[in-house]
Amino acid sequence: MTTLERSVGAPVSRIEGRDKVTGAALYAYEYPVRDVVYAWAVQSTVARGRVRAVDGSAALAQPDVLAVLDSGSVPRLHHADDPELAVLQSPEVAHRGQIVAAVVATTLEAAREGAAAVRVEYDEEEHDALLRADDPRIYVPDAVNGGYPGELESGDVESALATAPVAVDATYTTPPEHASPMEPHATIAVWEGDTLTLYNGDQGPWVSATVLAALFGLPAESVHIVADHVGGGFGSKGLPRPPTVLAALAARAIGRPVKLAVTRQQMFTMVSYRTPTVQRVRLGAEKDGRLTAIWHDAVQQSSRIAEFCEQTVTPTRVMYAAPNRRTTHRLLRLDVPTPSWMRAPGETPGMFALESAMDELAYALAMDPIELRVANEPSVDPESGLPFSSRNLVGCLREGAARFGWDRRDPAPGVRRDGRWLLGTGVAASNYPVYLMPATATARVEPGGRFLVRIAAADIGTGARTALTQVAADELGAPLDRVTVEVGRSAYGAAPYAGGSLGMGSWGWAVGKACRALAAELDDRSRAVPPGGLEVRADTTEDFRARKNLSRYSFGAQFADVRVDADTGQVRVDRLLGIFAAGRIINARTARSQLIGGMCMGLSMALHETLEMDPRFGDFANHDLATYHVATHADIRTVEAHWLEEQDDELNPIGAKGIGELGIVGTAAAIANAVHHATGVRVRDLPILLERVRSGPATA
Repeated sequence: MTTLERSVGAPVSRIEGRDKVTGAALYAYEYPVRDVVYAWAVQSTVARGRVRAVDGSAALAQPDVLAVLDSGSVPRLHHADDPELAVLQSPEVAHRGQIVAAVVATTLEAAREGAAAVRVEYDEEEHDALLRADDPRIYVPDAVNGGYPGELESGDVESALATAPVAVDATYTTPPEHASPMEPHATIAVWEGDTLTLYNGDQGPWVSATVLAALFGLPAESVHIVADHVGGGFGSKGLPRPPTVLAALAARAIGRPVKLAVTRQQMFTMVSYRTPTVQRVRLGAEKDGRLTAIWHDAVQQSSRIAEFCEQTVTPTRVMYAAPNRRTTHRLLRLDVPTPSWMRAPGETPGMFALESAMDELAYALAMDPIELRVANEPSVDPESGLPFSSRNLVGCLREGAARFGWDRRDPAPGVRRDGRWLLGTGVAASNYPVYLMPATATARVEPGGRFLVRIAAADIGTGARTALTQVAADELGAPLDRVTVEVGRSAYGAAPYAGGSLGMGSWGWAVGKACRALAAELDDRSRAVPPGGLEVRADTTEDFRARKNLSRYSFGAQFADVRVDADTGQVRVDRLLGIFAAGRIINARTARSQLIGGMCMGLSMALHETLEMDPRFGDFANHDLATYHVATHADIRTVEAHWLEEQDDELNPIGAKGIGELGIVGTAAAIANAVHHATGVRVRDLPILLERVRSGPATA
């Protein structure tokens, strides 16, 4: 075989790019399905209570309306691990915006108009939808998202804090936030006998198929998810959500395919959000900066029907060495929708608090913030005692400082000006776990020499399809244009979702294994392809189980240049720079895109994003993109992403750690730290609104 230049690491353009810009790429709502009708959800207008009656007569009187569905007229579902998926299975109302009925009609307009005509009567109860850190009902859960312990402690934290020469004790808050992907949640549900096909905006086709099969009491192979292209998810499409279940229920009830697309406004209560947090961080240190104690406590919320606790303090458990440590999650159950995964859950809010506190400690010590972090670099995982597979945080800090020009920084806050603008720079570290899961993949060669690889991955806009093609091509020793990788179908076999930055490492492992096996088969046959082609299947389950017990993380450092208007408090970010250590980079072009995208999301978190709870109604008051603000191009002048060449042989055969969420994690803290450096005002509550800058505590 001719030796080809390896494609892994090259900046390959997205294979599906032309299809997307020309409109040829089909998203969930666009698949051509015969005899399709439309469903529209009726949402609860109370935050707690019980549906007494649903009057659909006015809707049914409209000529195009086919049915009004409620808890008494839809098929019964089996037990759901996620109670939010028990759609229309009970008249009980757990939060405002919950689906309490639905209208099915022959046109989208008729379904929407019919839903508006449905009258729902409630037995309303008093509700509580406001998170308060002093609420006596708060408790420590046994485990939090990801299976981490709710609380961990080692040493004598209180004594160490009491005797520390230098200490910081501060409270930081982050608001509820919404994923708001560009493509709203949408589904087409088609039943053929007892086989269910769902064209679905989905981050995990195979995972969703197994969840929905159990919910409808079907064999796993009887549910098919099709998600060839997905317009973003950010965690909200990682598992099935109520609208998908409603579409399947409606299609089952009326015996016709059903389309359901959730409006932007409906998404704010139907498809999850990030919990607000109230975090208290206490740090004790010697005068040379070495930490003697870390205490990180986070209070957050969940619904009354489900316990979901984001793993907010888990990054603190691995970041810095200290002999005395306490990390605690605490939870309050309220009459609100259940929060769930969103953009690096846990690490994003948790590292904002920790890295802001580290900056405060650096000022208290009169120590450079980078040197403080370097001084507390652990030799092993501080919590587990396991060795790291690789840990290059110090390298990221040093390289970032050199590229950013950190040595020119005047450490005194509030002293640099450009006219009316106060200028500041900030730094923060980031980390993210290396999650991996087993997967299966098939690789096939046709007699003409073309290769087809299939895996139930999901490309949610990250370039996964392209990167997997690069992995396959290198393992097969074939040019990229002879390899086709198909993703997005649950029928391709067991594979994890695109979430937790585990996709590329997990899928690439299986794709690489399948392609190596196929290449070996071809070599054994002297490269002769049988008339019917040749196909192999790979499963990484046993390989996954055989891994060494190590602490596996990605690390990074983010730097920010900001300007703050001395009169108004307006914050402008002039420059963001990130340096990352994330294993082997598969595609330089899409990797850079993900990392700068992550940093822009972190900027959005720092300056804009907040859901405002109206406690009177138990609902978010700003439930559209006119009032829920996200960052735009005008919010930043320059954003740069670079990475260290990191070789980590203890991950998977392709050496990839995953990067989708790493760029988000430290960015908000870097910006907040830069705002403090510019103004001397420490803003501990996100987002950094101008009124908070103007009225915040001066700590210079």
